[in-house]
Order: sequence, then structure tokens, then C-alpha cells
Amino acid sequence: MARLPKTAAAGLSAMLLAGCASLSKDGGLADVSRLTQERIGQTASLSRDADNSQQVGALLAQPLTPESAVQIALLNSPALKASLAELGVTEAEFVQSGRMRNPSLGFGRIRGGSETEIDRSVTFDIAGLLTLPARSRIEGRRFEQAKLQAAAQAVQLAADTRRAYFTAVAAAQSAAFAEQVRVAADASSELAEKMAKVGNWSKLDQARERAFYQDALTQLARSRHEATASREQLIRLLGLWGEQQNFTLPYRLPDLPPQPQEMNDAETQALTRRLDMQAARRDTEATADALGLTKATGFITVFDAGYADKSSTGKPRENGYQVTFELPIFDWGSAKVARAQAQYMQSVHRTTDTAVRARSEVREAYSSYRTTYDIARHYRDEVVPLRKKISDEVLLRYNGMLASVFELLADSREQLNSVNTAIETQRDFWIAETRLHTAVNGGSANETRTTP
Repeated sequence: MARLPKTAAAGLSAMLLAGCASLSKDGGLADVSRLTQERIGQTASLSRDADNSQQVGALLAQPLTPESAVQIALLNSPALKASLAELGVTEAEFVQSGRMRNPSLGFGRIRGGSETEIDRSVTFDIAGLLTLPARSRIEGRRFEQAKLQAAAQAVQLAADTRRAYFTAVAAAQSAAFAEQVRVAADASSELAEKMAKVGNWSKLDQARERAFYQDALTQLARSRHEATASREQLIRLLGLWGEQQNFTLPYRLPDLPPQPQEMNDAETQALTRRLDMQAARRDTEATADALGLTKATGFITVFDAGYADKSSTGKPRENGYQVTFELPIFDWGSAKVARAQAQYMQSVHRTTDTAVRARSEVREAYSSYRTTYDIARHYRDEVVPLRKKISDEVLLRYNGMLASVFELLADSREQLNSVNTAIETQRDFWIAETRLHTAVNGGSANETRTTP
């Protein structure tokens, strides 16, 4: 049996070693879960195709909290699972980059008269072997970038879910207060009608009370629709359907924290922790490696070598080697190098742009956070107690027959309106807190998406 030349043997050994690369068990989901958990501050269980109905059902059996809503979304969102499937595609490309192209086997048989000639050959991709480490390194960075992007999508879904949760709770709370306003307006309108009949109330005042009642009915309808719409938004993010939609929300928003969060190094944290910043850096590194590889293989992209064997009738067997490479006659690779250089500069500028936006967004988000906190606390500590004090004084005057029932009803309506505004300011604070958290840890705080 003929022996393989050293070149062919070396190529075969490299091919076998390269073939050892294999897909991971979880497709990178463990790393994505870790990155997500570090940034949302709670357990992040991610899966592409697992059935999580039991876990979701157990969470839905209790009144939803912001944390349980986020957990359900990460477990159950079909949109997130579809995005995580892309991670498997990137891992497959990474593993494929660590494997050599399969060898080419050639066989030819020519017969003329009484003579037969047989050619055999096996060829290996030497260019692929030489560039395999660089290609594997590039795709490895692409895979790390894909993990960061997948984690950013999970963090964004968590942020969207928290915003939808607070909006839904506030909308339901506002709808309940709108019903109280309607009841007060109905009582005021009915009393005005009765007093007008006995001549104790003018037609103008009666019409005003009736108009207020009609406005209250309109506001109630709008509030109920907002409660329904915000709940449906939350349902979509949680990926729920059927009986799962019958979950329970708390009747009120969480209380404000005792003190606002101080962030003196918010910009530094954003540049260090934001996933879109890390992904942009990985992209620049991979693009730089790709540029180096393109320059190294600018005009020689085909270089195959292998073993050749030939036998003819009546002649001794012949063997040797053959080499195939591309002649750079028409294309010296200048266009490919220029394209790679342009892509590298594009990646550099995108990274710079991401850093500029990250700094600006975190400053804006913190300003919104502090402003909404101060306003919500002002309503809680000043406006609502003041309105209650006024209402108590009006009630005392009414009991002392110094104020009419209509003054009492009008004051009650004003107090309810103040409470409703307090609900809105409290909702705005929790949404601003979520945006600040996202601006520091995840990605763009100004993007509100319904799907990851």
C-alpha cells in the first residue's frame, strides 16, 4: 500500500482535530441567563423550547408583582424564544468555523484499446487550514457578541414588562377612582334636579351639575378602556392566552422608596455595564480581526494540496502530490481589502456613537427619575393631605350648616381628582425608575418595544 506524503498526512491530522469542535448543550443560554440576571437583579430562567406551563401557572396563581411578571415574561414570551433561537444559529457558525473543509476525492478511469489508466487523488484545503485559527477567533467573538445581544433583548423585555405592569396597575386604580367620581357626579346631578323642581336651584346651576356628570361618564369610559388596553399590553409581553389571562393585579401601586437613588457615577456604570456597549466592542474586535485576515489572504484564497496516485496497464504504479492555487491575474483583492477597511471604520464609529448615546441617555433617565420622584413625593406629602384637610373643613362647615351639600360634593370631586393625579405621578416614577435601570444596564432607555 502506498504511503501518504507528509503534507497530506499533516492535513488529514489537522482536519480530524478540527472536527472535534462541537455544539454546546445549551447553545450559550447559561451565559445569557447569567448576564441577564446580573442586570435585572432577579432570577432569569431562559429557554428556547422547554414547556414552562407549570412554573408560569404557579406564578399566576398569586397576585402579580413586578418581579413575578418579569419572571413569567422571560419564561414564556414566544418573541424572546424566537430571538434566542438566533443564538443557536450563531453558535453553529462558530463551530463550523473551527472545522476544515472536507477533503476532495478525485477518481478517473480512461480506457483505450487494451490499456487502462486510473487516476486517484485526495486534496486538502491548505488555505483553510492556515486561516482556521483566525476564522475561529473571529466567529468566537461574533458568538460572544450574539450572547450579549440576546441578553440585551432579555433585559429589554424585562424593562418593557415592568413598565407595562406599572401602567396596568395604575390604569386599574384610576378606573376605580373614576367610578367614584361618577358616583359623586350622579348624586350631585340628581340632587340638583330635585332642588330645581322645588325652586331652590337655578337652571344654570342644574345644567352645570348635569354637564359635570356627563363628563364623569366620558372619563370613566376612557379610564376603563385604558385599564383594558394596558392589561392587554401586559398579556402580550407575558405571552399568555386562554385561562392564563385571568391573573390578578394588586389594587394599588407600590409605595415610593424612602429616599431616591443617588448615582454619581451613572455614566461610568453605563459604559461598563451596558450590554449594547459590550456588544459594540466585540463587533469592533471581530471586524478588526476580519480586516487582518482579509489583508493576509487578499489575493490568494484558494490553496489546495494533496496526494495523487496513477496506475496504467503494464506499467508500474506512480504516486506523488498535486497543488492547486488561484492565480491573481484579474483580482488582486484590493476591493475586498477596501471593503473590510470600510466595515472596520463603520464598526468603530458605531461604537463611538453607542458610547455618546449611552452617556446622554443615562443623564436624561436620571433627571427623569429624580423629577418624577420629587413630584410624586410632593403629591403624597403635600397636595393630597392638603386636599384632605380642606375636605374635612368643608365637612365641618356642612355639619354646622355653613356650607351647602353642593359645596361638599364639589370638594369631594376635587379631592378625588388630586388622588387620581397622585396615582399618575406615582406610576410615572416607577416607569422612570425602570428606564434608569435599563439605561445603566441594558441598552437604549428611550426605546419602548412590545417585543424583544
